[in-house]
Amino acid sequence: MYGLVEKPRPVAAGGVSMPELPEVETTARFLRPHLSGRAIVGVRALDYPPLVAPYSREGFAAALLGGRVRDLGRRGKHLLLFLEDGRVLAIHLGMSGRLLLFPRETPPDRHTHAVLDLDDGNALHFGDPRKFGRMRLLSAEEYAALDRRLGPEPLSPTFTVQVLAQRLQARSQARLKALLLDQRILAGLGNIYADEALFRAGLHPFRPAGSLTPEDVGRLHQAIREVLEEAIAAEGTTLPDRAFRFGTGTDGRFAVRLQVYGRAGRPCPRCGTTLRRERLAGRSTCFCPRCQKGAFEEDEPKRKSKSCGQRTPVVVK
Repeated sequence: MYGLVEKPRPVAAGGVSMPELPEVETTARFLRPHLSGRAIVGVRALDYPPLVAPYSREGFAAALLGGRVRDLGRRGKHLLLFLEDGRVLAIHLGMSGRLLLFPRETPPDRHTHAVLDLDDGNALHFGDPRKFGRMRLLSAEEYAALDRRLGPEPLSPTFTVQVLAQRLQARSQARLKALLLDQRILAGLGNIYADEALFRAGLHPFRPAGSLTPEDVGRLHQAIREVLEEAIAAEGTTLPDRAFRFGTGTDGRFAVRLQVYGRAGRPCPRCGTTLRRERLAGRSTCFCPRCQKGAFEEDEPKRKSKSCGQRTPVVVK
């Protein structure tokens, strides 16, 4: 059209806002065939030094130049580029990070803070409007240390009901949702899918973790796995005010299946009660006060005032 310049379309893309396990997994699965076996022949547009700390911009570029990608993977919320020399480029997308694959001649936009040129003529752009993302080039030993700091993968066969029960009992007085958000307890779960899993399991997010019965833990375990598997099958969640897109430029399709997250003030899809939103661990928490009963109804005002000011637990990134 006259007077309009069409924005370049990516060859392939994977990007998330507020990414959790399903969005990072979707990104890794899509980019894997495009990056595996490719050599990094250029590193540029490093205009935000904290992105690559503790490296300097020049040191990071020099260290990564010539590296060849053996495979892509994911650990928790980290997207991983495994290099043939044993090092690992761990990319945490923060709140608004995205990875886009463009032809090399495509200029980076104002939110692109790193570009990795590949030996096939394409370039991987890391964009992050809010600048919370990080790229860490790790030795094999450093990656092993990161792996040890993270909790179990919730979709791993080794993540059993018994494992979940043990981790909850170890912090028995902590609020249930706060523990689910702690990456040392469970890797990859975030605000969206914690709300959804707790609703499916019928568990109040403020409930002390140690108060769960074996039946409660079993329902929670099943709900966590089901909601994550369904979200991955739907290629993640695209929120109305964000721009998560992948590969063909289409949206993640799980947003239409959200039952409580982002729906405060609307009727519960199960019982019709108005959904509530409160603060817990520094995050908004949506739940149904009827379907997710806890031990707090008689002490609601006191609990609410305490929860709004509760500090966020330390989260491994």
